[in-house]
Amino acid sequence: MSPFTGSATRTPDWRHLRLAVDDGVATITLARPDKLNALTFGAYADLRDLLAELSRDKSVRALVLGGEGRGFCSGGDVDEIIGATLAMDTAQLLDFNRMTGQVVRAIRECPFPVIAAVHGVAAGAGAVLALAADFRVADPSARFSFLFTRVGLSGGDMGAAYLLPRVVGLGHATRLLMLGEPVRAPEAERIGLLSELTEEGKAPEAAQTLARRLADGPALAYAQTKALLTAELDMPLAAAVEMDAATQALLMNGEDYAEFHAAFTEKRPPKWQGR
Repeated sequence: MSPFTGSATRTPDWRHLRLAVDDGVATITLARPDKLNALTFGAYADLRDLLAELSRDKSVRALVLGGEGRGFCSGGDVDEIIGATLAMDTAQLLDFNRMTGQVVRAIRECPFPVIAAVHGVAAGAGAVLALAADFRVADPSARFSFLFTRVGLSGGDMGAAYLLPRVVGLGHATRLLMLGEPVRAPEAERIGLLSELTEEGKAPEAAQTLARRLADGPALAYAQTKALLTAELDMPLAAAVEMDAATQALLMNGEDYAEFHAAFTEKRPPKWQGR
């Protein structure tokens, strides 16, 4: 996302989630614990808009996405979304589905790494939010369920049919998206869906530790790595290699590259500037 903005300023309060920023680490907490953090129209819109704002804020260098209470996110609210969509016409439904996809794009396109801290249930849209993150850290009791076919819809919702095969392979993705059966954390780790399996109750702490490591590192290098991972998914090798070459040439002119050499020569840790 572009760092350039118009007259809009940072939104101080969000109705459907909590935001905390601590020395470069932003933490977004889905905050409907009584509903297992089920998403509403407003929650989707808040996530989309907040991610856009954070992407323009150069002080944010890593983000943790978590859920309050007993689970990460149970997906779309059955009453407030499924019930409401039954009364919508095609144009309204297209607007809604485009908005949910914009949330996933915002996670993939923001210029900092995103870590999903998963405990309990991550179902439906909640599973896709975790899937879209760069890292997924989970408790052993966490479970992922891509439930879309179980409500009579395509399993390819919010980019799931694009992202999931690239994370776990086509065979596992077909099983998960077709059948909608829950995948518990040990199996999720085995098939590559998890970045880290923690001790029970430790996922938020482990996610914050990883976020701190990333926030203290070479932010521009991380941002460009994330951008290349997303952009090159559909590129032929020749185009990918050329994009890598152009990116490295730009970063070799950066301050962090020179700082690494100075630190190595002086036998000290680098002081990364993100430039």
